[in-house]
Amino acid sequence: MTSDATPRIADLLRTAAAHAAPVVGATADDSLGAPTPCAEYDVRALLNHLFAVVVNFQALAAKEPADFASTPDRLAEDGWRERFSVETGKLVTAWAAPGAEEGTSGAMGLPARTVGSMVLLDLTVHAWDLARATGRGFEPDPAVVAGLVEEVERMAPMARKMNVFGEGVDLPEGATDFERLLATTGRDPRAWAV
Repeated sequence: MTSDATPRIADLLRTAAAHAAPVVGATADDSLGAPTPCAEYDVRALLNHLFAVVVNFQALAAKEPADFASTPDRLAEDGWRERFSVETGKLVTAWAAPGAEEGTSGAMGLPARTVGSMVLLDLTVHAWDLARATGRGFEPDPAVVAGLVEEVERMAPMARKMNVFGEGVDLPEGATDFERLLATTGRDPRAWAV
């Protein structure tokens, strides 16, 4: 249960999706082989990972099992840009369902709100990865960043042990909240400046 002052995950996801979908939609085919700030992915692999996350976290919102064992190449089919918008819409709907933020979610055994924050983080940080990899700027909504800061700090030690986050990056004074969030996940926003 969230307090009146805590934004619902679905509302934050709606905002994050509205920022991410145009970045995905404007990704040119000739950039699909470009490297990204997420070192294990080129642009194509990052997009396929993001698709897999968006689809699987729909199931997790409904307390159903998710399948992260394989990542289909969704970019092999026409209309993948539009399909991404459709899938993010389904993600928002799934997390807006009554009870989605309550209890624990799926086999992960984590609080549902933490699981919702994980997909919110992926949608936000990977949109930045994608934008930077293709020479574009990206600024998420400040409410989304504010909704993530505390949860990301809490999950960072375990995420590093699981190799989901890299080691934290030191930033100079004056770094923005979003730059600090990126640094917590192991990204150096200065190295990928546009």
